[in-house]
Amino acid sequence: MAADRADPRGALGDGCAAARPTRARRACAIQEGVVIEVVAPGPLSLIEDLGRPGHADVGVTRSGALDRRALTLANRLVGNQEAAAAIEVTVGGLFVRFEEPTWFAVTGAWGPMSLSGSDCPSDTAVLARGGSVLSLGPADHGARYYVAVRGGIDVDLVLGSRSTDTLSGLGPAPLAAGDMLPVGRMASVPIPAVDTLTLSAPTDGPVDVAVHLGPRDDWFSEEALVALFDSAWTVGADSNRIGMRLGGPALERSGVGSGELRSEGMVGGSIQVSPSGQPTVLLADHPVTGGYPVIAVVADADLDTFAQLRPGQSVRFRHAPPLP
Repeated sequence: MAADRADPRGALGDGCAAARPTRARRACAIQEGVVIEVVAPGPLSLIEDLGRPGHADVGVTRSGALDRRALTLANRLVGNQEAAAAIEVTVGGLFVRFEEPTWFAVTGAWGPMSLSGSDCPSDTAVLARGGSVLSLGPADHGARYYVAVRGGIDVDLVLGSRSTDTLSGLGPAPLAAGDMLPVGRMASVPIPAVDTLTLSAPTDGPVDVAVHLGPRDDWFSEEALVALFDSAWTVGADSNRIGMRLGGPALERSGVGSGELRSEGMVGGSIQVSPSGQPTVLLADHPVTGGYPVIAVVADADLDTFAQLRPGQSVRFRHAPPLP
């Protein structure tokens, strides 16, 4: 997830000057009303909601926010429906200007944030004045911020969702400098009457993840199944929204798995094992079919954990309770 991050402060002075970017604005479903201007997008900033389930039969995966808990918290803080579209920011580097007074909240990764040069809290509803600029620095903990605005990001729906699917290309393009993002009508409910709601800070240390064995665990040797649970797996730098590559001991196949497997349906959290013996955890933008055997599937309650893991972090698997 490493990327070169040009510092946009050179164009903005202290980060809150009113200078416009020189790049021509792209048409991005502009409508009358409140809009947000993307001054700098960082390495990868996407529009995400809770995805588009129910379309695997036409080759479309669910997609949506990698950290659903962070997305729904951000939306609750500003009085939105939990499924409203927000901005998912990988690593940091996003600068946005609020054209009108706007309530917003930032959740997920923890790192330096400012609103027109003043420190800005996370996990809190904040009212931005018209013309103010929100900046997200490189995350100190975790990997993905979520920026929700009251009313939600109101780009066009595609198959019932506003999410960007990086594998299929469905949904809005990754944000670029000069994009103008429309904001939906203000939610009818008030801003929640609390000062702060929080999730735990993303950890930098080892994480434990619950998994269910199967459906192709019989393709692997007993030694491989022991290694799956006894080993500390290392997050690879070449991970993305499609899958997280893990490094560790090779998971050897048994005699059952000596041939090739026909492509079969995949779900989020599937742990595929390539011929090299290294596992990959399929994430939100995964393909709907795959040909590598799935040794186990991450429990849905633990899947959001992968959104905030950084290269080099350690992952251990444990047996999930039996499904009802």
